[in-house]
Amino acid sequence: MNRLIRTIVTSILALVTTTLLAGPRQSLAADAAAIDRESKAALQKLYDTTPAAKMLGEKAKAVLVFPGILKAGFIVGAQGGNGALIVNGNTVAYYNISAASYGLQAGIQEFGYAMFLMTDSARAYIDKSKGWEIGVGPSVVIVDAGVAKSLTTTTAKDDVYAFIFSQKGLMAGIGIQGSKITRINP
Repeated sequence: MNRLIRTIVTSILALVTTTLLAGPRQSLAADAAAIDRESKAALQKLYDTTPAAKMLGEKAKAVLVFPGILKAGFIVGAQGGNGALIVNGNTVAYYNISAASYGLQAGIQEFGYAMFLMTDSARAYIDKSKGWEIGVGPSVVIVDAGVAKSLTTTTAKDDVYAFIFSQKGLMAGIGIQGSKITRINP
């Protein structure tokens, strides 16, 4: 009986992971004009709803925006999406983010993710790295409601500030996750 349950769970996980990482959504979003348009619209929506993001955007060297990351999982999960690196309102490069996770989790969710690169070294790191893993390289501060209330241009001293926004769907659980950001040429 345990072997049957493990086989069923493994099959479901393989299907979810394959669909998420190689499904048609990735292909549709791989058009440069669409990534550009969606990234700029998502960034504007974040600025309209989060004053701290707008304040950081005015000081950032660049903003890496992933407008629609799709995450799904049941014990094992995966996520992926495409985005744009925006400097002074212009898109200068395109990136893909992908991640796998393992832990107590279940569900499917879509969300936006914006990383404000505040220093020249953070900007240089993303430009020169062949694949940037979150947690390796520049320090990243996830900005939640509490951090956003106390964040000012004088207290913003870290390399990268990240905002998660426009969450849709339901994803519950705790897990260990590693995200990799890679430059793409759509």
